[in-house]
Amino acid sequence: MAERKTGQDEKRRRRSPKGEERRAEILAAAMRRFAEDGYQNAAIGDIARDVGLSLPGLLHHFPTKVDLLLAILAKRDLDSADYIGHYRSDVRGLLKGMVEIFRRNAELIEVVRAFAILNAESLMKDHPAKAWFLARTAEMQKDIAATFERAIADGSIDKRIDSKVIAAELIAVMDGLQMLWLRDPERFDMVGGLEAYVDRLLASLAPEG
Repeated sequence: MAERKTGQDEKRRRRSPKGEERRAEILAAAMRRFAEDGYQNAAIGDIARDVGLSLPGLLHHFPTKVDLLLAILAKRDLDSADYIGHYRSDVRGLLKGMVEIFRRNAELIEVVRAFAILNAESLMKDHPAKAWFLARTAEMQKDIAATFERAIADGSIDKRIDSKVIAAELIAVMDGLQMLWLRDPERFDMVGGLEAYVDRLLASLAPEG
């Protein structure tokens, strides 16, 4: 495993700036196609044409559609992790970070739509992203719960709070608000919806006097 990771790191270092730029263009085009057609129906040949490449030219960067899918998921998760990492010091900071991610996502509807479609499609048997989404959700719940457990331990929130339940609730609220927004972005304010929920949640977490 270590040897494989080292090889991947070396391969990344060998990529030219032009190659990295081309990979970014391919990922953006694939994201658009996945948002429009879903992963299962998107044709890798169409993605190649969208960026002015032949099919062999695209396969030089991403040998299979699965490789392309996993690269998109990894980039999306890395972007979110880097963004929210600045806020994760305590419960209030974590919740603020979630609101800020929603605020940023409101400017990235294509990306959010594609990710939501992939998430739903991954429920299908043998979908290539099934394990990735399952692991991501479990890790997210674990990380959120850990932040709440630290707050319980230091007395800043009610000790009766069930950290795992709250973590699951937060994930469900965020996913639900996002779906409402994707269905009608002109009428539904997902950022405002999450801000209102966070305010109510923080008020309910205060330890008993």
